[in-house]
Amino acid sequence: MPSTTGALTLRALNRATLDRQLLLRRDPRPAGAAVGHLAGLQAQAPLAPYVGLWTRLVGFRPEHLSTLLAERSVVRAHLMRNTVHLVTAPDFVAFRPLFQPRITRALSGSFGRRLAGVDLAEIRDSAAALLTDRALTRPQLSSELAARWPDHDPAALAYAATHLLPLIQVPPRGLWGQTGPAAFTLASAWLAGSAPPEPDQPGPARPAAAPDQPGPARTAADLPSPDLARAAEQVVLRYLAAYGPASVADIQAWSGLSRLREVTERLGPRLRPLAGPDGAELLDLPDAPRPDPGVPAPPRFLPAYDNLLLSFADRRRVIPHGRPVPLPPGHGATTGTLLIDGHWQAGWKISAHPDRPVLDITLFTPIAARDEEAIAAEGARLIEFTAPGASPDIRFIPVADS
Repeated sequence: MPSTTGALTLRALNRATLDRQLLLRRDPRPAGAAVGHLAGLQAQAPLAPYVGLWTRLVGFRPEHLSTLLAERSVVRAHLMRNTVHLVTAPDFVAFRPLFQPRITRALSGSFGRRLAGVDLAEIRDSAAALLTDRALTRPQLSSELAARWPDHDPAALAYAATHLLPLIQVPPRGLWGQTGPAAFTLASAWLAGSAPPEPDQPGPARPAAAPDQPGPARTAADLPSPDLARAAEQVVLRYLAAYGPASVADIQAWSGLSRLREVTERLGPRLRPLAGPDGAELLDLPDAPRPDPGVPAPPRFLPAYDNLLLSFADRRRVIPHGRPVPLPPGHGATTGTLLIDGHWQAGWKISAHPDRPVLDITLFTPIAARDEEAIAAEGARLIEFTAPGASPDIRFIPVADS
């Protein structure tokens, strides 16, 4: 790899990252293309991606994403850091096998003792048969698996199944204006177009098919086997395109993968080394945009747990204080964080009042009058997105204690 060149301040990193996150200006690309560019959006709160795309895209409407989910062009599934993300279907197929060892380790760490004495391959095969033609919630899966393993913790059996199999969380969960439990089905069946019944109407389970070979032989439950080395390289490149410049530690923090230094060294001249604010090496794509640090950054309302705040080992480029990123309860469309001049400097919450919605903005730092006007205007647009036609009340809460 060439020697480190250039030097970047925190502000330069901030503006580069905002640009790649589509947060310096709203982008005209379609929702599916944006999900692909961003390498997925955090989706533990099921409606958070809608606000995340609204704040990034020109003219985004909820049906743009709901249609993609219904058509199975994008999916909700456990992926990076073993958390639920919204990703394109091709990205899920390409990258899910790369994350399987990390997901399996998470199962062992959380449920290893409660699964002692159980053959995990048998749980996997039995659950695959249950989830091929229908979607089940974890409680439903627990009940089904407990019939075969009555002496073991039913919840642990269900978590084993959802960690060992590549699964999709199916609609209506994740659809705007609808509700539904977290219900899982086999990714291979879902992406092949074999739709399971509604989660609350489970059909009869199919008996588990005998595998052609014992042990870890591939079955119909598995996704195609990728070139894992190439998949790891693509993960690094896709991360830098959406979050860079960044360190290897940053890439590992976002993905949950380890030993990525080996991958970046293998990529060699496809990456450009840069010096970060403290002199440490950062990596970037050679032709990636790095705007002038002086370019203005408009206020942006982010949803709960937005990837921008979570995807770095060193979060100073967007978080100038030591506050932990909150994950409040709820579906993710009525609360979140606010960027002011490109940094997380406030929280927001929409409350339903009898006559109108109220948007409360809790500031962490004093702001200028012109910033308050810009935030109020953007807040009005947020209310129009979440509650079209409503006349909002926007309130600024006094500066919170640090």
